[in-house]
Amino acid sequence: MTNSFRTLDDVDVRGKRVLLRVDLNVPMEQGRVTDATRLERVAPTITEISDKGGKAILLAHFGRPKGSDPKNSLRPVAAELAKVLGKPVAFADDCVGEPAQQAVAAMKDGDILCLENTRFHPEEEKNDTAFVAELARLGDIWVNDAFSAAHRAHASTEGLGHKLPGYAGRTMQAELEALNKALEAPTKPVIAVIGGAKVSTKIDLLENLVSKVDALVIGGGMANTFLHAQGVSIGKSLAEKDLAATALRIMEKAEAANCAIILPVDATVAFHFAANTPSHAYGLDAIPADGMILDVGPQSVERVRSAIDDAATLVWNGPLGAFELTPFDRGTVAAAKHAAERTKGGKLVSVAGGGDTVAALNQAGVAGDFTYVSTAGGAFLEWMEGKPLPGVEVLRAK
Repeated sequence: MTNSFRTLDDVDVRGKRVLLRVDLNVPMEQGRVTDATRLERVAPTITEISDKGGKAILLAHFGRPKGSDPKNSLRPVAAELAKVLGKPVAFADDCVGEPAQQAVAAMKDGDILCLENTRFHPEEEKNDTAFVAELARLGDIWVNDAFSAAHRAHASTEGLGHKLPGYAGRTMQAELEALNKALEAPTKPVIAVIGGAKVSTKIDLLENLVSKVDALVIGGGMANTFLHAQGVSIGKSLAEKDLAATALRIMEKAEAANCAIILPVDATVAFHFAANTPSHAYGLDAIPADGMILDVGPQSVERVRSAIDDAATLVWNGPLGAFELTPFDRGTVAAAKHAAERTKGGKLVSVAGGGDTVAALNQAGVAGDFTYVSTAGGAFLEWMEGKPLPGVEVLRAK
């Protein structure tokens, strides 16, 4: 699949104005960047274009501004990016028009320029043709390195690909190669671990996965909905009881596709939703009526570990319990550590993604040991649901 995408290997950037779409949507507090992970991710592509003598012109959005709100300016982010790159980053007060044109005209080969927040213009999210043309005037080629925004057909994430020759940046390329290894052409058997609170947000995901994977582990609050659908008394646990029929349909679909569904066989139950509240493991036939399932139980953890042992490829999205409250992160942490060990031993290709998942893997201290961890939330989910991503489709070699 990767060969079907144009990458930086297919173009000589020397002397060219490269419109580079990056993800600079970093967390900020009081005008300071609190987590530079996304800046570190885009650094290699920016550095490569600059070192090869291209003019790197950065396009990015920041937050969801209503009009041009100074709180959503990329100026402080550009300053932080310069520190990460160890190179100066110029800044233009707009992404189109006079300020942008003058700033681009002043560039020398190898220079880096960050344009102001593309979402200060409502035309960005409308993928407006006139706005796309305005952006396109500033560049000779377009490089998309923002996989996290690839599920949106906006002017800077998709529209430019119809106006300028388009290429995948290195971060986008790495993401596509990892995802390809995980679901498009994986080494079998493949196991998916899907957790999180709600079935409703993951119906499409579960329906796509049962036809693609050999085993599907369901955890988190969504497992309660499946247990309830099978007639298990789940006490006061979080569940979407109105989705019982949906859960049963997914299980039937899995059976028809020969995909094993692995649900919890026991549960860690507490009587209050709070950190360090007393809790006990119960079998599924004995969940107290006033109890809440807040994590998978010890036998379930063993079951998940042995399922991971049987797999050659693992795809993970969502925690197995209320991992933000100790000790209800135990199931997630144990499974994550086990997957990390297998990956380090060369026995498993492990790909994980989504905000909560990244937080849980960081908490377990193993994010660096997985084959690939995607920081893209919505785009990662839509890709796992089997949906085409506009910002990726436009990069396919025609």
